[in-house]
Amino acid sequence: MQRLVTYFIKQIVGVLATPMVLGLLIALLGAVCRGRNWPRAARWSFTIAIAVVCLSASGLVGSALLRPLEDKYPALREDQPLPEIRYIVVLGSGYTPHDGIPVTAALDPDGLVRIVEGVRLARRFDTARLLVSGGAPPGNTPPAFGYAMLARSLGIDGTSLIVLSDALDTRQEARAVASLVGATPFLLVTSAYHMPRAMQLMQLAGARPIAVPTGQRAYGSMLNARAWLPGSGGLSRTELALHEYVGLAASAIGLP
Repeated sequence: MQRLVTYFIKQIVGVLATPMVLGLLIALLGAVCRGRNWPRAARWSFTIAIAVVCLSASGLVGSALLRPLEDKYPALREDQPLPEIRYIVVLGSGYTPHDGIPVTAALDPDGLVRIVEGVRLARRFDTARLLVSGGAPPGNTPPAFGYAMLARSLGIDGTSLIVLSDALDTRQEARAVASLVGATPFLLVTSAYHMPRAMQLMQLAGARPIAVPTGQRAYGSMLNARAWLPGSGGLSRTELALHEYVGLAASAIGLP
């Protein structure tokens, strides 16, 4: 029960930390100020609300926030010296299965990239076991099940799969993985922007992960006009970055 309460609190905090919701809350504050006949405070609130939304939707701002997260751990090189790899761990993401759609559509874009990278690595390190992670609240299907389904359809033997479907967030995933693999080094696959927090939590749990970031978003030239204009891509990158920074801050002060 406590795990569920913690999960839902984190979900609420995550929603409140998104730029659009922040902008809406500041605009509502402006409406309250206007209703109380505080015109100066109302003008400032509306101005700040518009600035928050417009800047957050800028590709330049989104990439600037996301790039430090993605750059912390470089991609795994083909010639990189590694210890014996016995496990490849793929962290969970979104999964919404539905009749009439394939598993590739049910997994969200981050999850799809993560599991495909995990399968690619499992082909490269053919003696390693592929550990797929990700739980869900009651009434929902764990992402780990979607990962396992796709991995099998891509040729991964079911006997080499390990499914961890109880963890509801990255901290719980880290504890579950650490209890299973112990001090054995393993390849950790997750989105590049999520890797700093995932590595931190894995190490705190006593595990020895080797970072394999994937799904990089904050790359490409910033010299084109679209990078400076508000758009859904910039807003998405800003939201992802803010979510990770809030998570890193919570870990730094010891919150669950």
